[in-house]
Amino acid sequence: MPLPLHPHLEKKLKRYEELEKLLTDPTVIQDTPRYQRVAKELSSLSGVVKKHQDLQKILGQIKDTEHLLRTEQGGEMKGIAEAELEELRHKRDALTKDLEELLIGEGAETHKNVIVEIRAGTGGQEAGLFAADIFRMYSKYTLHRGWRLEVMDSHPTEAGGFKEIIFSVEGEDVYKRFRFEAGIHRVQRVPVTEASGRIHTSAITVAVLPQPEEIEVEIKPNDLRVDVFRSSGHGGQGVNTTDSAVRLTHLPTGIVVTCQDERSQLKNKNKAMKVLRARVLEKIAQEAQGRVSSQRRQMVGSGDRSEKIRTYNFPDRRVTDHRISLTLHRLEEILEGDLDCLIDPLLQEERRLALNG
Repeated sequence: MPLPLHPHLEKKLKRYEELEKLLTDPTVIQDTPRYQRVAKELSSLSGVVKKHQDLQKILGQIKDTEHLLRTEQGGEMKGIAEAELEELRHKRDALTKDLEELLIGEGAETHKNVIVEIRAGTGGQEAGLFAADIFRMYSKYTLHRGWRLEVMDSHPTEAGGFKEIIFSVEGEDVYKRFRFEAGIHRVQRVPVTEASGRIHTSAITVAVLPQPEEIEVEIKPNDLRVDVFRSSGHGGQGVNTTDSAVRLTHLPTGIVVTCQDERSQLKNKNKAMKVLRARVLEKIAQEAQGRVSSQRRQMVGSGDRSEKIRTYNFPDRRVTDHRISLTLHRLEEILEGDLDCLIDPLLQEERRLALNG
């Protein structure tokens, strides 16, 4: 049986061979940042290559066993060969599925950590409160999956919500799963500030950016303007007493990032640099691919509640993902971090579409 090759498999195998040769090139070995990039890319492809090699080996064994059965007249050896062939075919099917899973939806960004940006959109104070609810949901989800979440910057509202909150998530397959959260999230519920009990509709925006490593994005000191200022907030020790807040401006792109959540100026600068690298990498990718509109704008739209990927309806305890028309009456569980019941079907649909070409 011929191997059901995914369209990208041959390209990945060829790239793996190229990378192996590059690692032995003296000019690459002497260039430490380039060597690290090549080694990392090679490592990211090793799983696909190993699975392909295992599958080729099994296919060879199947071919040999089928030949043996055609030439064997009967007896005990034929029975053993038939049992072995059945087992080999099971292994072939499992390896084929595993290889497809590795190939579909896998890109250089799939295994990256992420920077997530949540912003209140339409709905005033209620949108800010919903932004806090979604941040709490993501915090619970990262805990369930054993990931690490760190707040980079936040702008709370008087009502206890967020105008904006930016955080990083680190762990295995973070971007692979979190990327489906990018877009407009809409909520339908009675706000705590609404005395008449009317249902309101509000919206927030979520952007998910793959987090680059330092070797991927070089930001020269001369291209960076650093401003420090006093943090602002709703009280607490350290607020408005020291110049610990940091604003970074990347002069070539005009990208501005601020961070004021830490009391330490150095910690705020380090966090801001992580966000800045993610945004600069995003811009580089846009320009390289000749995109007209930015990736973040495609992710979050204008913030209007009509541009939605998901709706959380409190009266009906219902969550609907509009991309795959999936509705689940599990609102409480989902807000407590049970997001896999939404993300797994999205991964399955992505796989189905990719396989059907």
